[in-house]
Amino acid sequence: MAVKTNAQGFSDQVVSLVKTLRADAPDCVAAGVVDMDTGMLLAYETVETHPAEVLDLLAGATLDLFQGRTVIMIEDVFKERRGVVSNEHYFQEILVNSDNLTHLFIRLNARQDIVAVAVCRRAVNVGMLFAQARRVVGQFGL
Repeated sequence: MAVKTNAQGFSDQVVSLVKTLRADAPDCVAAGVVDMDTGMLLAYETVETHPAEVLDLLAGATLDLFQGRTVIMIEDVFKERRGVVSNEHYFQEILVNSDNLTHLFIRLNARQDIVAVAVCRRAVNVGMLFAQARRVVGQFGL
């Protein structure tokens, strides 16, 4: 079990990651961090208020995107065919476009169980979004 000071340090880092991602990602209207082990939204910041149910669904959808049953099956087949013995995941980044928004999900390199989410206006320059989000996420080893 983690020592309380480590847990507090982790919490501070998560909050800082969310604030930095929200501030630095272009056209960003919301940012969050999801724990893939628990499926919980650890922290978020948004320009609008959203019902708690929507935020819970975002966390669950993130878990499904990265570690849903079919995704795990695909990863296992890739690993088997390539002779890879590892717990690492293949899917590291996922971009989802809706009618009005672009959602970028990035798994942290150092912590495969943590995914950062940036939600931006649909008109965002996707290249800049990836560049800024990768830079921000890379700063946080968590």
